[in-house]
Amino acid sequence: MREVTSDSLRSLTLRSPYLIFLGDIQELVDAKTGAGLVQWCPEKVMGQFRFDDCLVDLGVSDLSIAEAKARGVKSIVIGVAPTGGRFSQRWIQVLVAGAAAGLDIVSGLHHRLEELPGLVTAAELSGARLVNVRTPVDSLPIGTGDKRSGRRLLTVGTDCAIGKKYSALAITQSMKARGVNADFRATGQTGIMINGHGVPLDAVVADFIAGAAEVVSPANHADHWDVIEGQGSLFNPSYAGVSMGLLHGSQPDAIVVCHDPTREVIDTARHLPLPGVAECIELNLQCARLTNPYVRCVGVSVNTSGLDAESRPSYLAELSVELGLPCVDPIRDGCDAIVDKIFAESVLEG
Repeated sequence: MREVTSDSLRSLTLRSPYLIFLGDIQELVDAKTGAGLVQWCPEKVMGQFRFDDCLVDLGVSDLSIAEAKARGVKSIVIGVAPTGGRFSQRWIQVLVAGAAAGLDIVSGLHHRLEELPGLVTAAELSGARLVNVRTPVDSLPIGTGDKRSGRRLLTVGTDCAIGKKYSALAITQSMKARGVNADFRATGQTGIMINGHGVPLDAVVADFIAGAAEVVSPANHADHWDVIEGQGSLFNPSYAGVSMGLLHGSQPDAIVVCHDPTREVIDTARHLPLPGVAECIELNLQCARLTNPYVRCVGVSVNTSGLDAESRPSYLAELSVELGLPCVDPIRDGCDAIVDKIFAESVLEG
């Protein structure tokens, strides 16, 4: 059996505090990188930079480049992840000014920072770094499906940008609070920024996605849990490929389905309706059994931010009765109920 190790995981050392660049985005869903940093490492965030027509506010101070520099900001983190991961031409002047001021520029987009006109020169003159987080490691293996020691939980979803990273972080937090040996495993740019290491799976050549997932969650002690950040959705035609490779390579013992009850259609394919939670559970379990026939669904993580205060508890209670699973909002409720489910029942034999 080939031993899969984590030696090739990409480690980052980012200089904080950060200025989160939001540019001119119009929807919060496009600011998931910035929102994730504010939620999970607020002590590293000094403020945000927005154009006048930006409709997203992360609830931190609005700062110019000069103000950020004066307050001790060390890095401008591009906090948006628009579809396709490309830079707007409007952003470049601001980023060049930031680099010229000596601030590192950190990006998780597919477009390389070195390709932006004037940015390399500005960084070289000031000594600023250009950090591309979405840079896959070299020499990744193909997936094998070989059984690995240790336990793994993967967050999956009814769509993309629906709470898989938040849920994985909250589950890891809950496990660690009760003394469980657990690690959050990052597979996307924001998770890597928060965690400091991981593999950006959507930048990996398709043949090696499953192998990369094996590297992210290598063999470990029998009682150790890897809580793996999910990507995309099997129901999203734009990103189902990376979702399937991650599902097979993760070899999960448990899955948690993430859902937004206010979303009616697939984010990048508005002609397709969002699947039901039960349908999502069934398909993910069916596909996951290729590499772990004992996989189980242990809970549902629901983004209830779009529900009013009165309907939120009843929705979660009714869904829990329907599925026979704990259903929680990871931000409002935490994930203790899901972790209780894992350890209260012998559902992970095999």
